[in-house]
Amino acid sequence: MCRLLGYATDGRNLSLEEVLGHEAVVEFREISKIHNDGWGTALLAATQEEPFSKDGGAPSPETENRFYRSTVAAEFDSAFEAFAAQPARGAIYHLRLASSNIPLIMENQQPFYSGGLAFSHNGDISDDEGRNIVENSDFPIDRDLFLSTGGKSDTAMYFSVVLQELSEGYSLEQAVSQAIGKLRKVYPKSSYNCLVQSRDQLVCVRASGRVETPPRITEIYREYGVERHALDYRAIRYREIKGDQGEHVGVVVASSGFTQRPEDGWVELQNNELISISNRTGEYSIRSL
Repeated sequence: MCRLLGYATDGRNLSLEEVLGHEAVVEFREISKIHNDGWGTALLAATQEEPFSKDGGAPSPETENRFYRSTVAAEFDSAFEAFAAQPARGAIYHLRLASSNIPLIMENQQPFYSGGLAFSHNGDISDDEGRNIVENSDFPIDRDLFLSTGGKSDTAMYFSVVLQELSEGYSLEQAVSQAIGKLRKVYPKSSYNCLVQSRDQLVCVRASGRVETPPRITEIYREYGVERHALDYRAIRYREIKGDQGEHVGVVVASSGFTQRPEDGWVELQNNELISISNRTGEYSIRSL
């Protein structure tokens, strides 16, 4: 089980520090004291060059991608500060607490990246006996798409199902929704909270089969003296990003674990809801799965 954070703007490049504010960034990073099985980020920025210009190699791209993953906890990794200060029109941040029996290796660090998409997941896809989906050789997946993720975890399998739906011509929102539907037929009680970032949009889903916080998580949070943050462990909230003149600039979404007060504009995404945000216009919409 992990912590997720992402944002998308109206096309302007903003850093995590600008989107959240320094105090909130510090508080988010401190969650890695608990979610200490590594971290990662995927940034999508408007290019500083003239798009599509020819300079002797491939034509210059419309966007720049920065991608980083580490098995080191964010609190001990100086790269976190550097990435939090880098401007982007869209970004995903992931603090990992590894699923049961999933090894702490670089291949399983998130976000995953394949087919132009960055993907992060907060959940443990297992049955009632605790057997993870990676042990289920009968679950139908496209092996090539699974291998394209570079991962070996339940999240990699989840991502490969999304990629399969996309390959059949569905939109990103439809692909994520249908992937969850297929997985739920076999693992109805698992959590499918996720973030997916493309060149055009950020999709965030809150889709948890259980409402209560796992006892293991409550115990861990109690040991660190922050049991209050375990009470809404499965929650996801979003907040509009405002510009200097109070204009709408975009949206930030996040799992719980740091201060997200309604008076500061944070709104809870309901279970089985999907929010889609354009990283070109900053506009967003919410719909049920």
